[in-house]
Amino acid sequence: MGNLSQEQIASFGEFVKKHGHFIIIGHKEPDGDCMASSLGVSYILDHFGKEYLLLNAGPFKRSEVKRFAPLFKQELPFMSEQDRKETGLIIVDCSERSRLGDELKEGLEGLDCFIIDHHKTACAGDAASIIDPAAPAAALLVQQLYEGLVGIPDTEKAKTLFFGLMTDTGFFRYLGTGDADVFRAAARLVEAGSNPRESYQAMTGGKSWNTRKLLGIILDRAERHLAGKLVISWETQEDTKKYGQDGRDSDAFYSLMLAVEGVEAVVFVRQESDFNCTLGLRSRDAVDVSSVASKFGGGGHKNASGASCEGKIESLIPALVKEFAKQL
Repeated sequence: MGNLSQEQIASFGEFVKKHGHFIIIGHKEPDGDCMASSLGVSYILDHFGKEYLLLNAGPFKRSEVKRFAPLFKQELPFMSEQDRKETGLIIVDCSERSRLGDELKEGLEGLDCFIIDHHKTACAGDAASIIDPAAPAAALLVQQLYEGLVGIPDTEKAKTLFFGLMTDTGFFRYLGTGDADVFRAAARLVEAGSNPRESYQAMTGGKSWNTRKLLGIILDRAERHLAGKLVISWETQEDTKKYGQDGRDSDAFYSLMLAVEGVEAVVFVRQESDFNCTLGLRSRDAVDVSSVASKFGGGGHKNASGASCEGKIESLIPALVKEFAKQL
């Protein structure tokens, strides 16, 4: 990942100057990177004395992000036409309006927008943007904006940004030989006071008993396809009602399955409603799951993507196997 240019940093600075009020929003079902990058942008706005609203559709079911949830509103307040003219919209860790949540995206239409994203499938359209698919986390982009526009973050801000960087890199497990700049950025946050040990505990601890029970069910249900290269499992609505109300730990499922010899890609399907599912897709280096996710209305990174689509588990699994067969 390369460093942001002075032109990119200045372009965001100019956007901040243009408006007196802002709405900061990331994708629904936020992860640590989404939360941290949203808060990182708010730190920049605080420095310039700007008013803002932190907005997210939720739900905040990941144990590691629940502590941030009280800082975010889940409903868009009424805005007059004058309010809308004076308000800038900043979208982080996302560029697809559909991923903001149906209940929010319509109310945000027409606002002057700036997008900060790092997904391979990102598409800003006509909006001003900083999009770097080589960046492992949106929080890393926001860190560079903060450093370029404000300076060295204090300890609490450094902890938040480090947490976002850490969660989207799997505590740096997903980085490679070309990511030295990422470690340098992380080192700057540690020098500013972030604590890697505390961050790791915040990321991995605090899981409820029910998430362990649900993980056992998902593991037991997992099936291999395409000569064992693809693993798929699923969660029904009944599973969610019984065990999934306190949070989920699909990340543990991905990690365990990708550790199996011969497995190159893993898919988790969750039946959210009678006619809608969410998909989580993970892979090793060679398999591009973002191209599969795009076929189902989603996207993301080459090795980590997701989607929300119409359908039922029993019909989606054969369709997913068919798409993966083009790569495996």
